[in-house]
Amino acid sequence: MRGLLICLLMSIGTSALAEAVVPTRTIRAREIIDARDLTVNSVDISGAFSQPQEIIGQEARVTLYAGRPIRPGDIGPPAVIGRNDIVLLVFSNGPLKIVTEGRALGRGAVGETIRAMNVGSRTAVTGVILANGSIEVQ
Repeated sequence: MRGLLICLLMSIGTSALAEAVVPTRTIRAREIIDARDLTVNSVDISGAFSQPQEIIGQEARVTLYAGRPIRPGDIGPPAVIGRNDIVLLVFSNGPLKIVTEGRALGRGAVGETIRAMNVGSRTAVTGVILANGSIEVQ
């Protein structure tokens, strides 16, 4: 039984070198990642990206340091709405469509859920960011 436990612990603790995409320079949060910013190295980590094409054009969500592998949580689609941006809030229900002005309470990319404040009523609402930069209120 003890030998089985030791073998199990050894298999959990070991990892192999694999090809992973790493930055060639420090990339600050909110910067868009370009092909010149990336290279592929052999590193000892699991869960990192292995193809630069998966990362190019994405936005850094955290600071990415040169030589360190990039993980899925470190990047995301570029934000189209920034905090405090004036946006259109759109509510649709059948033939009824209400459009009003709002202020974004956070930043986000297309398809993400974000909170915004209706400027007229000062009520906070939640909605999904659309490709045109408006927010579809739920």
